[in-house]
Formats: sequence, structure tokens, C-alpha cells
Amino acid sequence: MPMSRGAFDDVPLTTLFPFLSPADVEVLRHAARAVDAARVDGDGDGEGEGAKWEWALQHAVFPRTQQGTPLILGLDVIERADMGDQLEFQLWVVWTGLAQLAVEAAVTVACWCDTDHATHDVDALRLVVGEENSLAGAFQAGTERLMGWLADPGDADYWRARAGLSARRPR
Repeated sequence: MPMSRGAFDDVPLTTLFPFLSPADVEVLRHAARAVDAARVDGDGDGEGEGAKWEWALQHAVFPRTQQGTPLILGLDVIERADMGDQLEFQLWVVWTGLAQLAVEAAVTVACWCDTDHATHDVDALRLVVGEENSLAGAFQAGTERLMGWLADPGDADYWRARAGLSARRPR
């Protein structure tokens, strides 16, 4: 089953997260609306259609047999630059290997190292949902971090310099 894509209001939150209270659902919706409003030009994917939220109904229950990090809900805001460069702002709700939910947010840049690593996370946040973090609270913290990153320069070189990575150069 493929990922579904659309506006956050289209996300079936109570199907993906049946334990959410109505108040928690409203916290997620309010946080997502703030992210959508914070996107610099509303067209963060570089493809003219605006960034879309993605979700996987098949991951509403922990998928025991899947390798990797099963994505339940996410948003990628992609900024493309000349010469194949890329800057990506991500916010995801995923399953951990221990069948716990986690909210992950990251800023990722294309790699320009001598050894091609493809991409680098230059800043990241990971909050595991549990006794100290509710899903609503972790999602809200992730969206706040994402909005802070979106307010910084949308330039991959800025983020590379901030992380001490190799500067962009022609390949």
C-alpha cells in the first residue's frame, strides 16, 4: 500500500493514532497549521505543488517485519538549488525498533565530501513518546523546531557551514 499525500486536514489522525484524545487531535492540527503557515513560500518541495503531508495507514499498527524506520506521518520541505544541491526540512512520526512512537525532525543537506555520503543531517531532534513525552507534546515540539529552522536562511551552504561540513563544489 503506497503512502497517501495531501493537506494535514486530510490525515486520518484517529485511524493512525486511535489513542489520541480530541484535545490531542486539536494540538496536532494546530501545530501542523502553524508549520504550513511558516513555510516560506508555501511551495517548499521545489516542484510547484506545495509540500504535502504523507501518511501510511498500513503503519498505524507496528509493522514487526519491516526493516528500517516505518514512517506513519511526515512532511518533507525540499529546497533545491543550482548544481544539484539540496536542502531538506523533515518532520516525521515513526515507529522505533522497540515498537514505540517517536517524533523526528531534521535539516538535511546534500553531501559534498570527498566520499559521497549522499546527505548529512546537520541538525536533528528525536523525541520518543512515552512517560515523559505525549505524542501531542512531541509533535508540537517537533513543529516548533521545524518552524525555527524554516525561519533561518534557506541556503544549504549556510547549513553546511553551521555544521562544519565540506563546502559545495562542482562535481
